[in-house]
Amino acid sequence: MDQQKLPNVTIALVLGIVSFLCCCFSAGIGGIILSGIALFLTSKDEKLYKVQPENYSNFSQLKTAKIVAIIGLVLGVLSLIWTVFSIMQMGGWEAYLEQTKQIMEQWGVEQN
Repeated sequence: MDQQKLPNVTIALVLGIVSFLCCCFSAGIGGIILSGIALFLTSKDEKLYKVQPENYSNFSQLKTAKIVAIIGLVLGVLSLIWTVFSIMQMGGWEAYLEQTKQIMEQWGVEQN
């Protein structure tokens, strides 16, 4: 019988890699969401593999996707913690918004 590939490995790997980028640009929240989805997909494929391991050939890619997703999740959580910590150091949400407004005025960016 020909071996086939696990169905969600590629998308889980892509989501794990993209979660790295989202950690930087979304205060960690995007990275947490994408890596969570990737971990869900890898766990789904692990269950499928455990039922009939002889039918699938890309289990090593599945392990790689899971590791990448875990790293993305950890980076996302750390980024979120750092963002919350930074806002608290500025004096809370209102002080953060005030500082952001001042910076935007200095740069000449109009706000609504």
